[in-house]
Amino acid sequence: MRRTRILMGMPITVDVVASVDGAVVDSVFAYFERVDRRFSTYIAESEIQAINRGELTSAQYSDEMREVLALAKQTKSETDGFFDIRLAQGPIDPSGIVKGWAILNAARIIIDLGARDFFIDAGGDIQSSGRNAAGSHWSVGIRSPFNAHEIVKVVYPRGRGVATSGTYVRGQHIYDPHAPGRLINEIVSLTVIGPDVLEADRFATGAFAMGRAGIHFLERTPGLEGYVVDTSGHATLTSGFGAYCEP
Repeated sequence: MRRTRILMGMPITVDVVASVDGAVVDSVFAYFERVDRRFSTYIAESEIQAINRGELTSAQYSDEMREVLALAKQTKSETDGFFDIRLAQGPIDPSGIVKGWAILNAARIIIDLGARDFFIDAGGDIQSSGRNAAGSHWSVGIRSPFNAHEIVKVVYPRGRGVATSGTYVRGQHIYDPHAPGRLINEIVSLTVIGPDVLEADRFATGAFAMGRAGIHFLERTPGLEGYVVDTSGHATLTSGFGAYCEP
């Protein structure tokens, strides 16, 4: 059962390989809708907007908000401050971590409902489990940052998470907290494979903010592999990334 919907401002595809009731996929999309209502910086009534307007004290934050903000604080520490949800102009925007967190929770919903073979793709960040309908490992195509119709690399995550950060779709939306006015223009795309999609997502954002140094950070960090494309189209891989390119 495969369905795609536009939620959280992006296409989300859920593919469950099992004779499951449609309620399984419905439950996943309902969860993403709840996440959007809580964390969207575009919905005036969202909790994150209320926080940014100063209408809520920390004691009034939801448990989900506390969890995400704690993860953001942890990631900031682990990336030497290159991941920071507080924008230069003051408000907080947790979107750099919410997507991976929500995808991982959606995967847990599917597992709890009895399915083991599935694939979730939310705006290019992916969590898969088991095998596809053909009995093969799920594959993920990394798109060229210069041509949306070209796949430059295919990886087989085998249950690990995949996340990509870049400026080629949304422009300069990622910034270096240590130099907020500096454009990150030496690289255009960075893909991370991590133990799960949350780990991949949060470190993809932080590593991209590092610019060229990001791939070296990934090389040094246990459990993470990376693939970065610079403005000239040259790709650099971490030493273990190639292991995920074999079916």
